[in-house]
Order: sequence, then structure tokens, then C-alpha cells
Amino acid sequence: MGATERDACLQFCLKPRPPGDSSQRPQRPLLLMLLAEDEKFLTEVFAQLTDEATEASKRRELVNFFKEFCAFSQTLQPQNRDAFFKTLANLGILPALEIVMGMDDLQVRAAATDIFSYLVEFSPSMVREFVMQEPQQTDDDVLLINVVIKQMICDADPELGGAVQLMGLLRTLIDPENMLAPINKTEKTEFLSFFYKYCMHVLTAPLLANTAHDKNPKDLLESSTKINPVCPDNFQTAQLLALILELLTFCVEHHTYHIKTYIMNKDLLRRVLVLMNSKHTFLALCALRFMRRIIGLKDEYYNRYIIKGNLFEPVINALLDNGTRYNLLNSAIIELFEFIKVEDVRSLIAHIVDNFYKALESIEYVQTFKGLKGRYEQEKDRQSQRLNRYRRDARSMDEDEEMWFNDDEDDEEGESVEKSRTEDDFSDSYGKYMEAKKGTANGSNGASSNGKAAVAPPASPAASPTVNSSASSAKTTVLPATPLVKTGLVGLVDYPDDEDEEEEDEEEEQSPRKRPRLGS
Repeated sequence: MGATERDACLQFCLKPRPPGDSSQRPQRPLLLMLLAEDEKFLTEVFAQLTDEATEASKRRELVNFFKEFCAFSQTLQPQNRDAFFKTLANLGILPALEIVMGMDDLQVRAAATDIFSYLVEFSPSMVREFVMQEPQQTDDDVLLINVVIKQMICDADPELGGAVQLMGLLRTLIDPENMLAPINKTEKTEFLSFFYKYCMHVLTAPLLANTAHDKNPKDLLESSTKINPVCPDNFQTAQLLALILELLTFCVEHHTYHIKTYIMNKDLLRRVLVLMNSKHTFLALCALRFMRRIIGLKDEYYNRYIIKGNLFEPVINALLDNGTRYNLLNSAIIELFEFIKVEDVRSLIAHIVDNFYKALESIEYVQTFKGLKGRYEQEKDRQSQRLNRYRRDARSMDEDEEMWFNDDEDDEEGESVEKSRTEDDFSDSYGKYMEAKKGTANGSNGASSNGKAAVAPPASPAASPTVNSSASSAKTTVLPATPLVKTGLVGLVDYPDDEDEEEEDEEEEQSPRKRPRLGS
């Protein structure tokens, strides 16, 4: 395509379409597609767009052309649309936007913002990749994201329409949810480190500048209505600070380490809570929402930071200054303390009750603060019981424990006595069994030699009482003796005399469980 043809196509594409005229609409996408394939033409347009010598009217036409170009891309198939935006990125549309968005012409900046929104919507990763390569070549003030932030801050529209649009684009760029590309898994860490290092101070500059005049220590006892540290406190500034707080609240929700470090290093929450004194209720609510998100994380690092800085004071002052009015600010503050009570954030409960309960005791239309007091007393009782448990003397024992140890000692003594008795009885019975067995062996030898039945000599009168006494003692203390012992003793005794029978009858009377004699 020659230069004359390209200019004709460009003029045709830029020519406004009459209302209701659809004759040119089928031709326009076709011509734009032909222009998108002409890289030489696009390179020349980018050069004219960024050239300071280009006339303002010519630059407006070029910016509007690219705006139309990007709007047309939404009608393409996904594959063609990807190729289209990749071609624009390779040819340098982002560096061109970086220059154009910083110009004074409002129309040029508005059209450039629309082009930037198309690019961010297409591929946030592509924009982030370009931005992270910039610090090696440029200063912090001319970084693309910083240019976007400054344009948001300097929006001349009383309603801040452009600032709202740019805030949404920044939110998309810093959202970790679209940083999970499988190709580059380190994108989240690298970009957030870059953003907090090079861009966060630009975003928070208006907030820190408008809350610089903090209260003096001498004024802490005075009513907060007498002091208004927000400067200036006009509607447009309040809207801008509300947008910034919305972004910071988003960071608290989705960023962890980076925003926590920044808040504590800059003491940012204290500066934000200064806005609780603003005459604009929506700004005070934004500041309260920022604190509510921090407390909602239930992070002890944040809790210690709040306790150390006594950062509940501006919130409670705002509640007391609000009086008995039932409005959104009152409900939001009550909800904050109700969350602390329901979630049982013990460190914050103790801090609130110890330092502010006297001021909050008079509020009886809700039970939130009495509930905080009850939680506080329960925790104190629990801690005192725990301390008493550990302070008890180690040598003192409960009655149940003493009875348990005494029962064990008695059982051990009984077992030892029983064991000794059993061993003695067993030794006596075993000795008698061996003597009887030896006598049986002698009797059998005599019978074989004489051919007569061997008769054992009668037991001595002194020996029988001993046997009977040992048997009776064994019966009373332990189980009956082994049957083998009794069988041996009975089988070896067979007295033909009457005296011997009388003695046997006496023995049977003394031991009723004795078996009948085998020879009877």
C-alpha cells in the first residue's frame, strides 16, 4: 500500500459517519485490517504521535484514529485480536501512550486513556512486563504507571470521572488474581516488589500531604470536633482521597507482606484515621473501612501495631462525637467492635476494655461493649485459674491421689505375704512327697526279695501332727495341694492294726476333703 493510499484510507477511517448511514460500515473494518497489517505505516503514525513538532490538531486525529483502531479490534475473532494487539505492542504503542498521557491537551489524554484501557483489558501481563523493564531506562517520574497515577490525581473534572476510570485500571494491574500465568509464575512477586518500590509513594502522596497536620499531644483531651487536621477538606479532595483509600483497602485484602511492611514503616494507618475527623462522612467511612479490613485479617502483627499506637482513639472519638444519631457511621463503628467481640480477638479486647471502657460504658442501646467487658472478665478468670494450677505445691496431693497410693501399698504387701506362704507350703509338700517316694522304692525292693507285701513302719506320733498342721494351714491360705502329693501319701499307708485305723479315722475327721484310701 502506497503512501497516498494509506492517507486516503486513514482519512476515510477518521471521517465521522453520518447518523443512520450504514453504507460505509462494512468497508471500514476491512480498511482498518489492511492498515493493521502495514507495519511501516503504523511506525510512522507512532513517530508523528510522539513528535513534539506535530500540531495539536494532527495529534488529536492520530489519537482518535488509534482509539477507533482499538475499538474495532473488539469485533475480531480472538486469534486475530491477539495478533492485532501483539503487533501494536511490538511497534511501540505503550511508549507512545506514556508520552501522550502526560500532555496537557485534555482531549488527547482522554483518548489515550481509552486506548490504555483496551490494552489493559486485553493483557494486563503485557503491560506489567513493559512497566518492569522501564526502571533500567527511565526515571521514576516518567514510568507508565506513575504517569497514570499522576493523571488520576490531577483530574480536573469535579466528579473525577477520568480518575475513577484510571483507578479501575490500576486495580486490574495490581490484582494478583490475573498474575497467575503458568509461563511466568514469578510475575506476582516481581511486579508487587516493583510497584511498592517505585509507585506506591506516588499513590499515597496526596493522602500523606492532606493528613500532615496531626494533633498535638496537648490537644488529645480536647474534643475532636474542634480540630480538623484534614487540609484542604473540600469535596474534590475528599473524593480523590476516597479513591486512594479504596485502592489501599484492596491492597490490604490481596497483598500480604508488601502492604503490611509499607503500613508499618510509614505509620500509614494513623494518617488514614486522621480522616475520621473529615466533615465528609463518606471519607470517614473509607478510613474506617481501611481499618476494618486490617482488623479482619486477625493478624497479631497488625494488632500489636494498633495497640502500640493507640489507634482506636480516633474511632471512639468519632463514635462519641456522633452522639445518639443512628446513621451509617454509627452502625459501621459498632460493627467493627462487634466483629472483635464475636471473633474473640483477645489482645484488642483487653486493650479496648482497659483504656476505653469508662467512655463506652454509657452506651446501652447495644450490648456490644458490655459483651466486650464480659469476654475480658472471662479471659482474666481463665488466666487466674491457670496460674493457680501451676503455683500449687508439688508435695501436696489430693485425697483421691493419697488413697490411690495407699491402696497400691496394701496390695503390694498382701501379694508379698501370700507369695511367701505359698512358697513355704509348696516346699513342705514337696519334701514329704520325696520321702514317701523313697520309702515306696524300699518297700518294692523288700517285696521282691521276700515274696511278701512290704509294710511300711507306722508313722511316729510326733510326725503326724506336723503333717496335719501343714495341710490345714495350706488349705486355709492357698488352693489344695497337688493331687500327686496326696495320692502318694495315701497309697503308701496301709495299717492292718486297729490302732492304725483309729489314727486314720482321726486324720479323715481333721481333713474332710481327703480322698478315700485306695486299699479300703
